[in-house]
Amino acid sequence: MDTQQYNNDHPDKYFWEERWKTNDTGWDMREVSPPLKAYIDSLSNKDIAILIPGCGNAYEAAYLMENGFTNVTLIDIAPTLVQQLLKKFEKYAGQELTLICGDFFKHQGIYDLILEQTFFCALLPSLRKRYVNHMHSLLSEEGKLVGLLFNREFEASPPFGGSEEEYRTLFSKYFKIESMNNCSTSISARLGYELFFEFKKSGS
Repeated sequence: MDTQQYNNDHPDKYFWEERWKTNDTGWDMREVSPPLKAYIDSLSNKDIAILIPGCGNAYEAAYLMENGFTNVTLIDIAPTLVQQLLKKFEKYAGQELTLICGDFFKHQGIYDLILEQTFFCALLPSLRKRYVNHMHSLLSEEGKLVGLLFNREFEASPPFGGSEEEYRTLFSKYFKIESMNNCSTSISARLGYELFFEFKKSGS
């Protein structure tokens, strides 16, 4: 397992580091997201390059590795979490799992698939256009951004919510929206509040 570390100066770094240090992680589902599990099960090529930004406890990454995927990269900004993940994934040493402690917006690479699971909603809304641009730059020519977005607003944030209309406007310049629908397989606490989407890289 390869590890990398960046110099962290993201404005949210200290906020998230404190959450992980104090185990204040109420968003943690403690399991792989059912919609993403089903999507992973549909993938036939296990050598594609996959990125999971803002990976948290990385249940999706564990599922990928357990099912023979060979090129998975994780990135999160909280050093405490990354140290925990190093121990969690120690048994995969020698496999092609890369773990990065750093700022997503400074990351460079090319991926065939990026999985979105509660990273978008953790960012300040002012960063959303930058998120779209950077996701576009990280994907291969036929690459896809796939995952879940909240279809609701929240009284206290983060998470920061949104709507399907907003997302279509935000992403359509740089992505072909192959699908974006209400998710019927969300965990019970999020049922009716999530959209499952598949966006394919396009545009300029």
